[in-house]
Amino acid sequence: QVQLVESGGGLVQPGGSLRLSCAASGSIFSIYAMGWYRQAPGKQRDLVAAITSGGSTNYADSVKGRFTISRDNAENTVYLQMNSLKPEDTAVYYCYADVAITRATIPYDYWGQGTPVTVSS
Repeated sequence: QVQLVESGGGLVQPGGSLRLSCAASGSIFSIYAMGWYRQAPGKQRDLVAAITSGGSTNYADSVKGRFTISRDNAENTVYLQMNSLKPEDTAVYYCYADVAITRATIPYDYWGQGTPVTVSS
């Protein structure tokens, strides 16, 4: 199977920065899209940013210009650099990876366990 392990969450003051990491491991033939969602208390899980294997990116309007997604294909790792953080960015952040475990299988979305980010003074 495939495992995704996130790190980098925590408590930060408004205006501060955090960098999230998510490493995929296991039975991986190829990874297509990778990305991050977030879920605040009482709200639905929403897309924050995504990146294809070729490096094309997509961002939620609320984070454009503040967050940057990147990936290291050799290490099967995706990153989310978060700058100018606001209290409304507080949420649990989940990474995902669209993974094919063999050449013949249809890609499937695997998820990390989530890492909390709290933006507060």
